[in-house]
Amino acid sequence: MSKKGSFFERLTGSHYYEEPEEKSVVHKKSRPNDELPIEDDSEGQLAVDVFQSPDEIIIEAMIPGVKVEDIDIAITREMVTLKGTRERHRVVEDDQFFFRELFWGSFSRTILLPQEIEPDQADAREKNGVLVITLPKSDKGKQHKLRVRSSSQG
Repeated sequence: MSKKGSFFERLTGSHYYEEPEEKSVVHKKSRPNDELPIEDDSEGQLAVDVFQSPDEIIIEAMIPGVKVEDIDIAITREMVTLKGTRERHRVVEDDQFFFRELFWGSFSRTILLPQEIEPDQADAREKNGVLVITLPKSDKGKQHKLRVRSSSQG
């Protein structure tokens, strides 16, 4: 198994491993708490839904427990990058856990968009632990009239 873990492991903080006797994949919660794997400090990946309307691309992400000031959103015409941190507010020793499935710490996600958007018109809102980013699609057929100014010196 790779040191970073699978996408699901990084997303949820869960760990999967192969049981030596049976050679089958077993979720760690079926193991006694004294045999829980040690968590590494790798960055988690945020799960998202990306969909479109006729005029917009919408990104939704579940971010419960994350303060809006701890979210960084970087947008270009073709890509959105979300970064943040989910802080654990309680210190719990490894031997006190029965299950450890939640992800705590830094996370990020870069999304390549299916078409260009207008980054300066993007909007991001959080409500009840759901982040919704609305990205207006770029209208390449839209024409802009450019007025020629005279700069006569005389």
